[in-house]
Amino acid sequence: MPKSNTSFEIIKIPVGQMAANCYLVAEKSTKKTMIIDPGDVPEYLKEVIIREKLLPQVIIATHGHFDHIMGVLDLQLSLKIPFLASSRDDFLITRMAGSAKHFLSIDPGPPPKPTMHLKEGHIVNVGRLEFKVLETPGHTPGSICLVNSDAIFTGDTLFSQGGVGRTDFSYSKKGDLDKSIKRILSLPKNTTILPGHGDSSTIENERKNHNS
Repeated sequence: MPKSNTSFEIIKIPVGQMAANCYLVAEKSTKKTMIIDPGDVPEYLKEVIIREKLLPQVIIATHGHFDHIMGVLDLQLSLKIPFLASSRDDFLITRMAGSAKHFLSIDPGPPPKPTMHLKEGHIVNVGRLEFKVLETPGHTPGSICLVNSDAIFTGDTLFSQGGVGRTDFSYSKKGDLDKSIKRILSLPKNTTILPGHGDSSTIENERKNHNS
């Protein structure tokens, strides 16, 4: 079911074997839409887009792990819209196929190529919606969050119920992740947290989970 506030609606669609959350974030008045982390099933995502009469404008990856980007290239080519991600995760994006074969024994085809690289402070506009980019490294070097006054999309940096992203990869840094989580938890307490896997939460709830 869509989640909505006064100006935009959010459709959450868990995709792929790893149940990564893809989010369709649409401005209510225009149906202009941002696609976040389309990790698989691009044909189904296009069916939802058509059914809901959405107008996709941009695709964004919160980080470069394969389970968040396997549907990007198909959507990028068929919808003719740009793909945005951090340059610091380009190395992960380029090795998407190898990672998918290693972890899931599937061949997702060639990786997408970002149209533009996102950096700290960039503003992503979808109609009149504005989401600010926060660089939140740790899980991956190029992990980002997208935040406005109501919600933050945290990718695999911060989950509900006190969960955090893995830092056992060679390129991960727990110290960076700790700083990123502290930064996220400094946001207003009523901000909704929309993570890359699992259920949503709030800043208020996760402060309690991380202080307990």
